[in-house]
Amino acid sequence: MAENETLTVGVLALQGAFAKHQETLKVLGVTSLQVRKPEDLLLCDGLIIPGGESTTIFRQMKYIELINPLMEFAKTKPIFGTCAGLILMSKKIRNFPLEPFGILDVIVERNAFGRQIASFSTEIDIPKLLNKSDAFFIRAPSIVQCGPDVQILATYEDEPVLVQQGHHLGATFHTELTSDTVLHEYFLSIITNVKNIK
Repeated sequence: MAENETLTVGVLALQGAFAKHQETLKVLGVTSLQVRKPEDLLLCDGLIIPGGESTTIFRQMKYIELINPLMEFAKTKPIFGTCAGLILMSKKIRNFPLEPFGILDVIVERNAFGRQIASFSTEIDIPKLLNKSDAFFIRAPSIVQCGPDVQILATYEDEPVLVQQGHHLGATFHTELTSDTVLHEYFLSIITNVKNIK
């Protein structure tokens, strides 16, 4: 916990479940910052892009001129995207015109797990962490293709649902809507490792 107290984790707070991520970070003793403008990134050791509506988040980011600063941020600092956040971090969105950021070398398909009424929760195994995590799928995207540098950390029904590439992490599901802190703890360990390398 003491090591976590030295971290400041930004949570993109334009739309979506950003407050839930902040609640989880608070439980872990971490200072969080709502990122609403480009200069906010300068204060952050890592960033979470929450679930929500990917098109709405993208348009707001474009309006406040946050996209280029975020791309620069991603070169040296970790980003964790959940659901819509993963969509925006992907290389390509299948059958959809929005051009994502290409932070993760994955191709995704929006709403692949069905409409909101088809939402469900389950427990997934994460062998790398020797642990399990609660996962809440709400209009979740599907990862249909991964590049060679992408590590698949967890699957559901043989499909990737949690991936890592370098210091970036992406989940097709919401973990912040559960009381589970496993993935946030892992993301904090990534941030700490990056800081120590510097």
